Amino acid sequence: MSFLSTVLHKTRETLGLYYVLARITIPVTIAAELLSRMGVIEAVAPAFAPVMSLVGLPPELGLAWLTGMVVGIWGAVPLVSALVPVSSLSTADITVFSALLLFAHALPIEQKIVQKAGPGMTATTLLRVAGGLLYAYLLHRVLAATGWLAAPAEPLWIPMNAPDDWAAFFIGLTETMISMLVILVGLTWALDLLKYTGVLDLLMWVLAPVLRLAGVRREAGHLTAVGLFLGISYGGGLLIREARSGAVSPRQVFVSCVFMGFAHSVIEDTMIVLALGADIGGVLIGRIAFALAATAAIAALVRAMSDETFFSWCFWKAETVAPQR
Repeated sequence: MSFLSTVLHKTRETLGLYYVLARITIPVTIAAELLSRMGVIEAVAPAFAPVMSLVGLPPELGLAWLTGMVVGIWGAVPLVSALVPVSSLSTADITVFSALLLFAHALPIEQKIVQKAGPGMTATTLLRVAGGLLYAYLLHRVLAATGWLAAPAEPLWIPMNAPDDWAAFFIGLTETMISMLVILVGLTWALDLLKYTGVLDLLMWVLAPVLRLAGVRREAGHLTAVGLFLGISYGGGLLIREARSGAVSPRQVFVSCVFMGFAHSVIEDTMIVLALGADIGGVLIGRIAFALAATAAIAALVRAMSDETFFSWCFWKAETVAPQR
């Protein structure tokens, strides 16, 4: 298949994905605006206060975080500026919030893929949410102590400004959805270009030795690198096939899925939050460093587990592959 044919095929797939996202994002955004005008957001926000205060964020952003975990990053993006004026947020705020989203988003979909590869959904979901909170907390403490990124956020793209009336709201929503389409198609073309030129394969080859630091062995290294760059749908999908064939051991499947939960789709997802004004050091470099360190610690714990404990708590589909270390 030629590069042009590939681009056209991927563009059609992207339009289908955009349709699905629009069907979710538009009603959620309208509902959030309606609830905000009715005072419900203000009333519910204190429920998120303990978690949001832990990472130094306004409690109103708790709703956007929850939406992101259930719907995905694109579902949360329009809510950020709809819930909190962008002018009141610093670059540090956007970076910390983006970190929360990058670790745990679209959990019902992505974790179902992970579950099909074998790891237990409960264990890996809790690790993603807890890992995101821990990283966001550490990032917040470092930024607060040093004063880094304290300047007002300077987003390249503001999904929606706070509207004065419903007419302005729907105009802003329309502009946001058009921007989302342009960005989504652009990212798809960029990824296809990286694949076609071989740059993506080179990046995955370079990364393989680094993944070994996290306890990801050669048998699962390439698959994990695919997930890191292209997302859980790709990396997890390949792991499902390899796990069922027995080519990758259950413990390596679990460790690989843990790492992908912490760091995946680093090109597309990172570009989205950078457009919102996040700092690349916090949402990419620091995130990958944390993923390597945290996964290495979890891999050591997994290696020390007995088969009985591992298959009881971490891996629900032991019958797909033979138990081995």
